[in-house]
Amino acid sequence: MINFHSFIKDALAASLEIQKRLQQNSPSLYEKHTLGAGGDISYGADLVAEAIYISHLGKYAKIDSEESGVIGDGKYTIYLDPLDGSENFKTNFPYYGASIALCLQENTVVAIVVNFISSEVFVRTENEFYKTYLNELTWKQSVAENSSLSSVGIVEKAYDKPQKLTVLKENKLKFRSPGAVALSLAYAHYVNYMLFFGTIRVYDMQAGLYICKDLHIYQDDEMTIISKDSDLFDKLCKLYNKEQF
Repeated sequence: MINFHSFIKDALAASLEIQKRLQQNSPSLYEKHTLGAGGDISYGADLVAEAIYISHLGKYAKIDSEESGVIGDGKYTIYLDPLDGSENFKTNFPYYGASIALCLQENTVVAIVVNFISSEVFVRTENEFYKTYLNELTWKQSVAENSSLSSVGIVEKAYDKPQKLTVLKENKLKFRSPGAVALSLAYAHYVNYMLFFGTIRVYDMQAGLYICKDLHIYQDDEMTIISKDSDLFDKLCKLYNKEQF
């Protein structure tokens, strides 16, 4: 049986180490490597982050990483995106992190999503759900499910369906499209809604959807709709079912 608190502690220690490596801005972090298991070209930063996570977490479980695929063996599986939003990292756009899901027979038992820019860390287990910071790990804040300040949504992979976005404008639904799926799922508690066009890869979905499990969620092969607001969720689902986006 895995000690979940030890797993979380080691995952956050690895994340802090990765954050420091990325801040060094070494040219090798931007070098192209081979096609990763997730279907994208891996860069030096992806592989550095993956290696650090493996060194800290490989003792706990088999790792299925977006970069190298399946590593090791064990009853548990860690679904890992070591650098969520790596295109943002390459272009110095400050919105990228990591996604870590510890699973037993495909059921997530620990979900961790890290923002390497803000140092925010979202952690969810069966009994806990909180936000902390890489540089202040003893501090924990319960993740708010409601915010009166929410005024925008997040739409990921918006570039793939530009013709569909006019529906959101017509319905006065403001949005941003920052380009890191697991991070955007983690922030779904703070925005009005989150949409994703297409199928979310397991490396981002497994942790992100577990973090959102208390929200309203609809998902099929073409669309993911998430909102904390039941009325807005129903509205978005109706628009989708009417093929308006």
